[in-house]
Amino acid sequence: MSYESLKQHLTIHGQEHLIKYWPELSENEREQLAGEIGKLDLAEMNSLFRRAMESTKVILEKSNDDLKPIPQSHYESVPGLTEAKILEYENIGFEEISDGRVGVLLLAGGQATRLGFGHPKGMYNVGLPSKKTLFQIQAERIIRVQNMATERTGKEGKVTWYIMTSEHTMGPTAEYFKSHSYFGLNEEDIKFFEQGTVPCFDFEGKIFLDKKHHLSSTPDGNGGLYRALKTQGILEDIRRRGVQHLHAHSVDNILTKVADPVFIGYCKSKNADCAAKVVLKSTPSEPVGVVCRVNGHYKVVEYSELTDEAAERRNPDGRLTFSAGSICNHYFSSDFLTKICNFESKLKPHIAKKKIPYVDDNGIRQSPSEPNGIKLEKFIFDVFEFAEKFICLEVARDVEFSALKNSDAAKKDCPSTAREDLLRLHRKYIRQAGGIIEDNIDVEISPLLSYGGENLEELVKNEVFAISPFHLKSIYESTTNGVNGKH
Repeated sequence: MSYESLKQHLTIHGQEHLIKYWPELSENEREQLAGEIGKLDLAEMNSLFRRAMESTKVILEKSNDDLKPIPQSHYESVPGLTEAKILEYENIGFEEISDGRVGVLLLAGGQATRLGFGHPKGMYNVGLPSKKTLFQIQAERIIRVQNMATERTGKEGKVTWYIMTSEHTMGPTAEYFKSHSYFGLNEEDIKFFEQGTVPCFDFEGKIFLDKKHHLSSTPDGNGGLYRALKTQGILEDIRRRGVQHLHAHSVDNILTKVADPVFIGYCKSKNADCAAKVVLKSTPSEPVGVVCRVNGHYKVVEYSELTDEAAERRNPDGRLTFSAGSICNHYFSSDFLTKICNFESKLKPHIAKKKIPYVDDNGIRQSPSEPNGIKLEKFIFDVFEFAEKFICLEVARDVEFSALKNSDAAKKDCPSTAREDLLRLHRKYIRQAGGIIEDNIDVEISPLLSYGGENLEELVKNEVFAISPFHLKSIYESTTNGVNGKH
């Protein structure tokens, strides 16, 4: 594209400042800048900015009367289910896994900057006795649930693992899996794909330059999943493989039950097209979004959007009215995903006011000390309102949710809390299986041995665990990593 046509194109959309420094650029830099601009649909970007600003106003105007909790007809709680009902859902889920109809959508685009790690977050090791990373733990849970499906149904189970990375994590993630032989999974059943990016704007809707020849951009949020599924051929792969159920979750929950057969079975039995796992909010002020209805539509309302009155409202039994805490753990039918991906451009974007480095009018790159612009992103839960059959499954926090977001300095949602939450759960499993263990003893149970506390009684009943740290392994795992092992 010539300079003249490029300028005309940008001027039409009010973004002509992007080539202000064109005369100063080398030929390669001009090609890079023109290429980046050429990849943008500027009309869509401007529309995205306007819709984001408008949707923010709507959120701010929302009243308590618009908010309703999830009706009980669309809500079940695993801790409140009978063993027979759990087994029923589980059996349905195992059948779907054995028939190859289950896939996992892993949201793994984060670079772990708050952790001070500088690598894909899934490669993080929280300091377990085994030294396993988040990626390895989740891979081994998939192997175990496949084996359990085979044991339960007599048919070989298979889960397809779709891993969404970002521009910066794609290469390192793919190489990490390859260098670790895909952690024992079949390479052909793991598909990596990359989420998109969106430009960063000033408060007037002008796109920032990060360098004179490079636009400022940011990943488009976990809601970028829908566009990426369509543009990178993943929807077609889902269709070709006959996958009908997708379990989507973020990489940073160390307790995630990957490809959870109970969740899959619950959703299939209710003919759901979309669902969310939730945990009970611990306090009215806990900073988590809540799943509820807004003007009749299912949504996640951020904690900052709830008034104090709504956050503290309680039912006659004392339970918080808005108690369904969102944990980024969802179910989608493949049919629903296909429908959503066909109109994902209409999803409302969200804004985050940020300190965004930029090239100023004098050509100098500035690093502001105060928010100077906005980053736009879409959230994975923005599609709830389009579901014809949306349901919720409440799970126990101590069994299924411990997020890893911060460094240990924060003392919350950090490596220390994630590690301790997992080890505490494993002590619980050992006691339930008849083992004897004190709270100061750290015993890690390999996902290859047990997915959710099963398969332990023969190993631990009446055993006293007095050595710490200890790694309780499957017979298929090596014992050469310097950690106590038990077969």
